[in-house]
Amino acid sequence: MTVKTNNRVLLVHPEISRNKYNFAGVIDNEPLELEYISALLRECGYAPEIWDGQVEKQKFADRLRAVKPFAVYVCGRTRQENFMKEYCAAAKAAGCITMVGGLHVQLNYSRFFSEDIDWILTSFDIFHIAEILSGSEPAHSVCLRHEGKWIIKPAQPFDISRLPRPDRSYFYAHTDRYRYLELLPCAHVRSAYCCPFRCKFCARNQMNCGTYTIRPIEDVVDEIASIQCDNIYFIDDDFLFDRKRIERFIALIRQRGIRKKYVCYGRADFVAANPDLMRQLKDIGFYYVLTGLEAADGRHLKAYNKKTGTQTNAEAVRILNETGINMMGMFIVDLDFRRADFFSIYKWIRRHDLKHTAISIYTPEMSSEQFADYRSRLITTDPGQWDYLHVVAKPSNMSVKRYYFYYHILVVMLFLKGKRDGIYDFLDYGFYIRSMVKNLFRFGG
Repeated sequence: MTVKTNNRVLLVHPEISRNKYNFAGVIDNEPLELEYISALLRECGYAPEIWDGQVEKQKFADRLRAVKPFAVYVCGRTRQENFMKEYCAAAKAAGCITMVGGLHVQLNYSRFFSEDIDWILTSFDIFHIAEILSGSEPAHSVCLRHEGKWIIKPAQPFDISRLPRPDRSYFYAHTDRYRYLELLPCAHVRSAYCCPFRCKFCARNQMNCGTYTIRPIEDVVDEIASIQCDNIYFIDDDFLFDRKRIERFIALIRQRGIRKKYVCYGRADFVAANPDLMRQLKDIGFYYVLTGLEAADGRHLKAYNKKTGTQTNAEAVRILNETGINMMGMFIVDLDFRRADFFSIYKWIRRHDLKHTAISIYTPEMSSEQFADYRSRLITTDPGQWDYLHVVAKPSNMSVKRYYFYYHILVVMLFLKGKRDGIYDFLDYGFYIRSMVKNLFRFGG
């Protein structure tokens, strides 16, 4: 058993990757989960420190030696799993209590059954961290190691309204790094957990035990007003869900005279059904709406259980274009694609004058209902490849190399289109285009 020798706790978010095949410096996310935990632990008398591998210049091992914490908490996404385990091993070797959490851990907790990890948190209930540090054992939503065996206490939904106001001191110290595209700096705000929709490819609807929970919108606006940043990114899986709640939000922002730019996720069917609301959102500062268009054909939309269609998608693009809000249209290149399907996405984007796009390789989430269908087709078990930039399962209609070839052609075409459209002026287009062209021959051909 680890003996508490001080009140220092190191809160860790690992780097995204250790190579340049990522979009670091283009989209760097504020470590909001750790800032909630930091705020809570300070209230409880602890001395938390955050180490975010996205922005830190000091290596983790050096920070661990300098801080000498009695406990370390690590969170991350699927692609960071190996780094999470590596840092827990280092912390355990230093005699620390080790804890892991976050969405990937919650939905795949058995992957973290390790002698280097003492506690696994399987819900968003950050109060359990304070319980553990005080020597108590939470009644639910944790896995703990006892006499060499793992005890699993089933997860329960967490009421998001219980969260404290995040401690953003780390964000304010790194405002030169946290950004969403050209919005620098960009602060994160969460007003809900879980997603009320059930797209088959996505694991986000399993968050919080599948229970959708929201904060009072008045509290959300209070937080926005308090943030010393002009750019706000709502990281809810679907901020544009409840029309009445959005109307109340708009009214409160106007009443308080808050002038900021906003980024949020929103479905195409909500945008298409509420053009008047989109105009009001534009008036109060909405700049990007991130929309999962997913496919250029109805067959894939139906297979994904998207509950929308290509006409609705096209109408949503038209409305946001006319309104002056930038839609970030997100597409999936499916593993059953043929050559023509890659070019169909590009043609759809051109036809509907969609300027901002993001393309993801279909990646079966380890906890999604579709994962079992792809298990026999996996070509890697390395979680670091679960970044939507790598093929992790065999394509149906072509080789892996040929699939990568057409994927990189599509990405290069979209980069060139973006350059012609005059967007993302802050990007080094030459670097990214050269990188993608190189990958044409590195990954496929």
